[in-house]
Amino acid sequence: MEIRPFKALRPAPNLASKVACLPYDVMNTEEAAKMTEGNPYSFLHVIRSEIDLPQVSNQYDQQVYEKAQKNLHNMVKNQTLIQDQTPSFYLYRQCMNGRQQLGIVACHSIDDYESGLIKKHEFTRPEKENDRIRHFDQCDAHTEPVFLTYRSEANFTRLIRQYAEENEPVYDFATEDGIQHTLWHISSSEWVQKIADTFQKNVEVLYIADGHHRTASAAKIGFKRRKENPDLDINDESQFLMAVSFPQEDLYCMEYNRVVKDLNGMSVDELLARVSQHFECEPVDKAYQPKEKHEFGMLLNNHWYRLIAKPHTFSENDVIQQLDVSILQNYLLQPILGIMDPRTDKRIDFVGGIRGIEELERRVQNDMKLAFSMFPTTIEDLLQVADEDKIMPPKSTWFEPKLRSGIFLHPFKEY
Repeated sequence: MEIRPFKALRPAPNLASKVACLPYDVMNTEEAAKMTEGNPYSFLHVIRSEIDLPQVSNQYDQQVYEKAQKNLHNMVKNQTLIQDQTPSFYLYRQCMNGRQQLGIVACHSIDDYESGLIKKHEFTRPEKENDRIRHFDQCDAHTEPVFLTYRSEANFTRLIRQYAEENEPVYDFATEDGIQHTLWHISSSEWVQKIADTFQKNVEVLYIADGHHRTASAAKIGFKRRKENPDLDINDESQFLMAVSFPQEDLYCMEYNRVVKDLNGMSVDELLARVSQHFECEPVDKAYQPKEKHEFGMLLNNHWYRLIAKPHTFSENDVIQQLDVSILQNYLLQPILGIMDPRTDKRIDFVGGIRGIEELERRVQNDMKLAFSMFPTTIEDLLQVADEDKIMPPKSTWFEPKLRSGIFLHPFKEY
């Protein structure tokens, strides 16, 4: 499998920490507007450009995409963003609470995605896909990277770690959440060749960890442009998507907890009786964070319970059915609480593990009636699901730290 260097568009070194922002899909418009207060450099002005159009209420309005393009061009014009002159690779490291993940920033052929060499594990929603297609197309660039992983592999991982140890980074800054972000720029032809060759020899497939909509949208733009222009150069930048690829052992997947609005017309005692048919259910005296697979915490009526899935609720031979998110959905949320489709049901919400168990207690005291704390899905589970061409249940994984946007872009043209 090949990777390709590219000429990134990236911040002037003294502005990197001001430009960098969280990805577009982890906040709403109001939160994005608040995050940019007093910071005209924030890349949110490109990826959430509706914050600069208070008169436009629809975030999918054509004006929003045009504003993103205009804001991007202004950032290039005033040299907030500067394009590298030679095709390069980049190394991106994030450190959070003493853990670190180091990945290679590179481009990948959209044909590798289409042929299944870049494996997926999630459904995509047409409206979200279409939004990113319009955004990338209008900006004439991939404004945010896809988050990929590869199976543990010593040779390539050792090589990129060696480069990071021996060379000075171009950026090294901490964000307000305490995460340290470091970027190395690899432009020497010798190192570019060495990295490309070592990757090709040692990494056979890649897996999408996060960013299914971005990946699908990037591929569709490339194929659309290919169809519209039969003479398109096979090396045109639109034919490649930008990603950061990390070794699986570096990734940190947190639990993705659930909160539910009501008891589906049941009393507390009725609910407990029905839950006990499929789960061992015992009260505990404080907030319960599951210690292993097939365990759950349940907060109901200000009391915490420890649930253990009974053997009939899962099959260890079925990669999907043995997932805790599947067990909870198939034996509790759907049959007992009446939540048929967690993607669309307004009675359920999801809380990333980064917010802590206190957030579940806060929600149950406010707008929800019960909460479930989960054990994290493992990276191995995710890889196995993708290898079997299956689809994970919705909201199965929550990765931390999130990749920052605005540190590198993949433009389709030279600036």
